[in-house]
Amino acid sequence: MAADDRVGHLGDSRSQGRATFLELFLDLVYVFALTRLSQRLTDDFTVSRRTLLSELGQTFLVLLALWQVWLLTAWATSRFDPRRIEIQLVVIGSMFGAMIMAVSLPQAFGERGLVFASTFVAIQIGRPLFLVLTLRGHPRQPASIRILFWSTISSVGWIAGALSGGTGRGIFWTVAVVLEFLGAALRWPTPGLGRTDVNGWSIAPAHLAERYQQVLLIALGEAILVSGFVLSAVGFAVERTATFVATFVTTVLFWRIYFYQPERPLAEAFDQSRDQVRFSRAAGYTHLVMVCGIVSSAVGYGLLINDPYAEPDPAWVAVIFGGPVLFLLGRVWCEYEVQRRVAVTRWYGLLAFVLLTPVAAVLPMLAVPFLATAVLAGVVVADVLRDRRQFAIEPNPPV
Repeated sequence: MAADDRVGHLGDSRSQGRATFLELFLDLVYVFALTRLSQRLTDDFTVSRRTLLSELGQTFLVLLALWQVWLLTAWATSRFDPRRIEIQLVVIGSMFGAMIMAVSLPQAFGERGLVFASTFVAIQIGRPLFLVLTLRGHPRQPASIRILFWSTISSVGWIAGALSGGTGRGIFWTVAVVLEFLGAALRWPTPGLGRTDVNGWSIAPAHLAERYQQVLLIALGEAILVSGFVLSAVGFAVERTATFVATFVTTVLFWRIYFYQPERPLAEAFDQSRDQVRFSRAAGYTHLVMVCGIVSSAVGYGLLINDPYAEPDPAWVAVIFGGPVLFLLGRVWCEYEVQRRVAVTRWYGLLAFVLLTPVAAVLPMLAVPFLATAVLAGVVVADVLRDRRQFAIEPNPPV
């Protein structure tokens, strides 16, 4: 039997374009994972300010680990047919591992560090190893070998960090994360194989674009979930309810800014890209930045729902304003990658946040989330006015 027949052309871009129900099942695990991450981030902003930066760094590291698991799984289902039992096993394994990572996340830098790191390593090595064995003799096997090589190298840092604890854990895990991203940036150069070339990374553009769209929806849903949990715990006082409404409106504004665009969609940009390796990586980074912005906003608004009369705190202002800023920066980067130009309304929004930061620092904390929401509303209104000069548009896949 020919190698291509054995794997059913798993790397062919003619495979099913829509995400499967199993992939959506994986996304449900990430709703839980992001909720746990938000809780950890909330705890970071309630600890002593002397440890805030280190706590934020730790939280960012575990986020990057979770992101790598999701991203490489999405790439696998977009490069191969997600309806095949082999790829379904990859998704199920990644889903189970992500669940274990999410459960151990709050204590990842504590007593559950070895569980978190060993699970991450098992996923990152197990996925490409399984594909290497499945794709024996197939032209697309070398790409999985390269990823396996780099995942094996970075796994040393993950396990060493889990065993060392303390400051050493942060150092080893930081090195491991850098190796993960460096390998992708360099196209996973491997002894005897070189690096993945432009023609060795064929994907299903519509499928991967939809997966990025869905991960943004995960983050938006998590923002609503977190604020709802906080409000249900503290009650419907006027100030808390008003902040919850601001959270909901902000989430809707994020959705509007991301999805409603008159320009070409991301799937089309993928399809026309001359270098799908670079474009896939860039799109992953831009969406990571936007996810960070949404999570940051959810945490910042949640802090005010829980304590609407908190004393002015620069760190709280930073996380409340920082969320929309990160989201807009990610949107700017994404638009540039897709269209090679950026809507001017994005720059207006970023400038407004810069100019209003000194004002927010002297306002009562309760006013800060409403100020951030107002800026995002201004961006959306400017978009609507711009679009009225064109034909009526419908929401496109993400660009």
